[in-house]
Amino acid sequence: MKLRWLVLFATHAAVLGVGFALGIYALPILVAPKTPDHASLQIAMEGAVFKGRFERNLKGSDTFHWGEGDVSLMPDKIAHKGRLAPGPDYKLYLASEFVDTKEGFLKIKNQAVRVGDVKTFDSFLVDVPPGIDIATYNTVVIWCEAFSQFITAAKYR
Repeated sequence: MKLRWLVLFATHAAVLGVGFALGIYALPILVAPKTPDHASLQIAMEGAVFKGRFERNLKGSDTFHWGEGDVSLMPDKIAHKGRLAPGPDYKLYLASEFVDTKEGFLKIKNQAVRVGDVKTFDSFLVDVPPGIDIATYNTVVIWCEAFSQFITAAKYR
């Protein structure tokens, strides 16, 4: 009788754990706003002062944490045309040195500037707040704040 209850508990706990993990993965996809329209992205990317590229195979990226595509920086906007692995609580940072791992970003995070939230995974447009000079930095970093997870980075100058 005790074995039966132990098996029931273990199987239910496993299903609960899998459901929780799937929820963490699926929720950001379900609540993501619409991606920017192609025309807005194109206009933003044509007016770029700096350009870089997110590469999927960075040292700190993995199956669930990656980005790919072109990133363009204007004094007032940062545009990305490509894809990001879905996840919660993504933040866009500008850094003064290129990093490609969680450990590398944590070392410089205090000197990096947080630009804004990334809420879409098929391209994005993020406004650069007044007072941030993109020319002061050389790297764009996407970071998952909730799980302290490196997603991707691109050097733009």
